[in-house]
Amino acid sequence: MNEDREPTIAATARILRRHVADLPIDLDAGHAEHLARVLDVEGKIPRTLDALGPVGDRDVIVVDGSSGVRARQLRELGARVTLVEANGAAGFGVPDASADVVVALWSAFRGPEPEEIAAVKRALRPDGRLLVVQDYGRDDVSRIRGDRPEYGAWSRRDGPFLGAGFKIRVVHCYWTFGSIEEARTFLEESFGEPGREVGTGLTRPRLSYNIAVYHRTFGADPA
Repeated sequence: MNEDREPTIAATARILRRHVADLPIDLDAGHAEHLARVLDVEGKIPRTLDALGPVGDRDVIVVDGSSGVRARQLRELGARVTLVEANGAAGFGVPDASADVVVALWSAFRGPEPEEIAAVKRALRPDGRLLVVQDYGRDDVSRIRGDRPEYGAWSRRDGPFLGAGFKIRVVHCYWTFGSIEEARTFLEESFGEPGREVGTGLTRPRLSYNIAVYHRTFGADPA
Protein backbone atom coordinates (compact mmCIF):
# COMPACT_ATOMS: atom_id res chain seq x y z
CA MET A 1 0.00 0.00 0.00
CA ASN A 2 2.87 2.37 0.79
CA GLU A 3 4.33 1.75 -2.65
CA ASP A 4 1.07 2.90 -4.21
CA ARG A 5 1.01 6.05 -2.09
CA GLU A 6 4.61 7.23 -2.49
CA PRO A 7 4.34 8.54 -6.07
CA THR A 8 1.32 10.59 -5.06
CA ILE A 9 3.12 12.01 -2.03
CA ALA A 10 6.20 12.84 -4.09
CA ALA A 11 4.09 14.46 -6.79
CA THR A 12 2.28 16.54 -4.17
CA ALA A 13 5.61 17.72 -2.74
CA ARG A 14 6.77 18.78 -6.21
CA ILE A 15 3.56 20.73 -6.78
CA LEU A 16 3.96 22.52 -3.45
CA ARG A 17 7.57 23.45 -4.23
CA ARG A 18 6.56 24.91 -7.59
CA HIS A 19 3.70 26.83 -6.01
CA VAL A 20 5.97 28.40 -3.39
CA ALA A 21 8.52 29.23 -6.09
CA ASP A 22 5.99 31.60 -7.65
CA LEU A 23 4.97 33.12 -4.32
CA PRO A 24 6.77 33.59 -1.00
CA ILE A 25 4.02 31.87 1.02
CA ASP A 26 2.10 28.63 0.49
CA LEU A 27 -1.62 29.42 0.59
CA ASP A 28 -4.76 27.65 -0.58
CA ALA A 29 -5.54 28.06 -4.27
CA GLY A 30 -7.98 30.98 -3.92
CA HIS A 31 -5.80 33.06 -1.63
CA ALA A 32 -2.68 32.20 -3.63
CA GLU A 33 -4.33 33.56 -6.77
CA HIS A 34 -5.29 36.70 -4.85
CA LEU A 35 -1.73 37.19 -3.59
CA ALA A 36 -0.32 36.70 -7.09
CA ARG A 37 -2.51 39.59 -8.29
CA VAL A 38 -1.40 42.03 -5.58
CA LEU A 39 2.27 41.15 -5.04
CA ASP A 40 4.69 43.54 -6.74
CA VAL A 41 2.23 45.11 -9.18
CA GLU A 42 5.02 47.56 -10.07
CA GLY A 43 7.10 44.72 -11.53
CA LYS A 44 10.21 45.48 -9.49
CA ILE A 45 11.16 41.81 -9.06
CA PRO A 46 11.52 40.95 -12.78
CA ARG A 47 13.24 44.27 -13.50
CA THR A 48 15.77 43.56 -10.76
CA LEU A 49 16.44 40.06 -12.09
CA ASP A 50 17.07 41.52 -15.52
CA ALA A 51 19.36 44.20 -14.12
CA LEU A 52 21.42 41.64 -12.23
CA GLY A 53 21.42 38.93 -14.90
CA PRO A 54 20.67 40.14 -17.43
CA VAL A 55 18.08 37.63 -18.66
CA GLY A 56 17.09 39.02 -22.08
CA ASP A 57 18.05 36.73 -24.98
CA ARG A 58 19.74 34.34 -22.55
CA ASP A 59 19.18 30.76 -21.37
CA VAL A 60 17.64 30.97 -17.90
CA ILE A 61 16.97 28.10 -15.49
CA VAL A 62 14.18 28.66 -12.96
CA VAL A 63 14.53 26.30 -9.98
CA ASP A 64 11.31 24.70 -8.67
CA GLY A 65 9.45 26.98 -11.05
CA SER A 66 6.06 26.63 -12.66
CA SER A 67 4.67 28.03 -15.88
CA GLY A 68 3.09 30.79 -13.80
CA VAL A 69 3.78 34.45 -13.24
CA ARG A 70 7.56 34.36 -12.66
CA ALA A 71 8.32 32.33 -15.78
CA ARG A 72 5.97 34.54 -17.78
CA GLN A 73 7.69 37.70 -16.56
CA LEU A 74 11.11 36.34 -17.48
CA ARG A 75 9.92 35.31 -20.95
CA GLU A 76 8.45 38.77 -21.47
CA LEU A 77 11.95 40.11 -20.83
CA GLY A 78 13.27 37.86 -23.60
CA ALA A 79 14.60 34.95 -21.51
CA ARG A 80 14.61 31.40 -22.84
CA VAL A 81 13.24 29.71 -19.71
CA THR A 82 13.84 26.13 -18.59
CA LEU A 83 11.95 24.93 -15.50
CA VAL A 84 13.78 22.45 -13.26
CA GLU A 85 13.39 20.85 -9.85
CA ALA A 86 15.90 21.11 -7.02
CA ASN A 87 17.24 17.58 -6.73
CA GLY A 88 20.13 18.10 -4.32
CA ALA A 89 23.29 16.31 -5.34
CA ALA A 90 21.51 14.96 -8.44
CA GLY A 91 21.52 18.46 -9.91
CA PHE A 92 18.90 19.92 -12.21
CA GLY A 93 18.77 17.30 -14.95
CA VAL A 94 20.12 19.68 -17.62
CA PRO A 95 23.32 19.43 -19.68
CA ASP A 96 26.47 20.90 -18.19
CA ALA A 97 27.21 24.50 -19.18
CA SER A 98 23.75 24.96 -20.72
CA ALA A 99 22.56 28.14 -18.97
CA ASP A 100 23.61 31.74 -18.58
CA VAL A 101 21.51 32.47 -15.49
CA VAL A 102 19.98 30.36 -12.71
CA VAL A 103 17.06 31.94 -10.82
CA ALA A 104 15.72 30.57 -7.54
CA LEU A 105 12.72 32.17 -5.85
CA TRP A 106 11.90 31.45 -2.19
CA SER A 107 11.64 27.64 -2.23
CA ALA A 108 15.24 26.70 -3.12
CA PHE A 109 18.67 27.84 -1.94
CA ARG A 110 17.49 28.29 1.60
CA GLY A 111 21.00 28.49 2.90
CA PRO A 112 22.37 27.69 0.34
CA GLU A 113 23.59 24.08 0.58
CA PRO A 114 26.90 22.94 -1.00
CA GLU A 115 25.14 20.45 -3.30
CA GLU A 116 22.94 23.24 -4.65
CA ILE A 117 25.98 25.37 -5.47
CA ALA A 118 27.63 22.38 -7.14
CA ALA A 119 24.53 21.89 -9.30
CA VAL A 120 24.63 25.55 -10.31
CA LYS A 121 28.29 25.39 -11.25
CA ARG A 122 27.64 22.39 -13.48
CA ALA A 123 24.66 24.03 -15.20
CA LEU A 124 26.16 27.47 -15.81
CA ARG A 125 28.41 28.59 -18.61
CA PRO A 126 31.55 30.55 -17.73
CA ASP A 127 30.67 33.84 -16.02
CA GLY A 128 27.12 32.58 -15.46
CA ARG A 129 24.97 34.19 -12.80
CA LEU A 130 23.01 32.79 -9.84
CA LEU A 131 20.16 35.00 -8.59
CA VAL A 132 18.41 33.93 -5.37
CA VAL A 133 15.23 35.72 -4.28
CA GLN A 134 14.35 35.48 -0.58
CA ASP A 135 12.45 37.61 1.90
CA TYR A 136 14.44 40.35 3.64
CA GLY A 137 12.03 41.47 6.36
CA ARG A 138 12.00 44.86 8.10
CA ASP A 139 8.51 45.33 6.61
CA ASP A 140 4.78 44.84 7.18
CA VAL A 141 4.77 41.25 5.88
CA SER A 142 7.40 40.13 8.38
CA ARG A 143 5.13 41.28 11.20
CA ILE A 144 2.64 38.64 10.06
CA ARG A 145 5.09 35.80 9.57
CA GLY A 146 7.11 36.11 12.78
CA ASP A 147 10.80 35.38 13.33
CA ARG A 148 12.50 33.73 10.35
CA PRO A 149 16.18 33.30 9.38
CA GLU A 150 15.56 35.33 6.20
CA TYR A 151 14.90 38.38 8.35
CA GLY A 152 18.27 38.46 10.09
CA ALA A 153 20.88 35.71 9.92
CA TRP A 154 20.81 35.31 6.14
CA SER A 155 21.65 38.95 5.42
CA ARG A 156 24.53 39.26 7.90
CA ARG A 157 28.08 39.61 6.59
CA ASP A 158 28.95 36.26 8.15
CA GLY A 159 25.69 34.66 7.02
CA PRO A 160 25.29 31.80 4.53
CA PHE A 161 25.03 34.09 1.50
CA LEU A 162 27.28 37.10 2.07
CA GLY A 163 29.80 34.87 3.82
CA ALA A 164 29.95 32.67 0.71
CA GLY A 165 30.76 35.36 -1.83
CA PHE A 166 27.26 36.56 -2.70
CA LYS A 167 26.30 40.20 -2.89
CA ILE A 168 22.84 41.47 -1.99
CA ARG A 169 20.35 43.87 -3.52
CA VAL A 170 17.32 44.81 -1.44
CA VAL A 171 14.15 45.62 -3.37
CA HIS A 172 11.31 47.50 -1.69
CA CYS A 173 8.08 46.00 -2.99
CA TYR A 174 4.43 46.03 -1.88
CA TRP A 175 1.33 43.92 -1.64
CA THR A 176 -1.10 46.41 -3.21
CA PHE A 177 -4.84 45.84 -2.72
CA GLY A 178 -7.83 47.63 -4.21
CA SER A 179 -9.02 48.87 -0.82
CA ILE A 180 -8.17 48.69 2.86
CA GLU A 181 -11.22 46.47 3.38
CA GLU A 182 -9.96 44.01 0.75
CA ALA A 183 -6.53 43.97 2.39
CA ARG A 184 -7.94 43.36 5.87
CA THR A 185 -10.19 40.53 4.68
CA PHE A 186 -7.37 38.82 2.81
CA LEU A 187 -4.92 39.12 5.71
CA GLU A 188 -7.33 37.76 8.31
CA GLU A 189 -8.54 34.88 6.12
CA SER A 190 -4.99 33.94 5.10
CA PHE A 191 -3.06 34.43 8.35
CA GLY A 192 -5.56 34.51 11.19
CA GLU A 193 -4.90 36.71 14.21
CA PRO A 194 -1.48 38.05 13.07
CA GLY A 195 -3.05 39.09 9.78
CA ARG A 196 -5.99 40.71 11.54
CA GLU A 197 -3.66 42.73 13.77
CA VAL A 198 -1.62 44.04 10.85
CA GLY A 199 -4.76 44.74 8.83
CA THR A 200 -6.32 46.74 11.66
CA GLY A 201 -3.34 49.09 11.65
CA LEU A 202 -3.41 49.79 7.91
CA THR A 203 -3.96 53.39 6.82
CA ARG A 204 -3.62 52.63 3.09
CA PRO A 205 -4.38 49.53 1.03
CA ARG A 206 -0.87 48.12 0.79
CA LEU A 207 1.76 46.31 2.84
CA SER A 208 5.46 47.00 2.59
CA TYR A 209 7.34 43.92 1.41
CA ASN A 210 11.13 43.82 1.08
CA ILE A 211 12.97 41.11 -0.78
CA ALA A 212 16.67 40.33 -1.02
CA VAL A 213 18.22 39.19 -4.28
CA TYR A 214 21.48 37.42 -3.47
CA HIS A 215 23.65 37.33 -6.59
CA ARG A 216 26.93 35.75 -7.54
CA THR A 217 28.95 35.08 -10.68
CA PHE A 218 30.58 31.70 -11.20
CA GLY A 219 33.68 31.27 -13.33
CA ALA A 220 34.92 34.72 -12.41
CA ASP A 221 35.40 36.86 -9.33
CA PRO A 222 32.11 37.34 -7.44
CA ALA A 223 30.12 40.29 -8.80
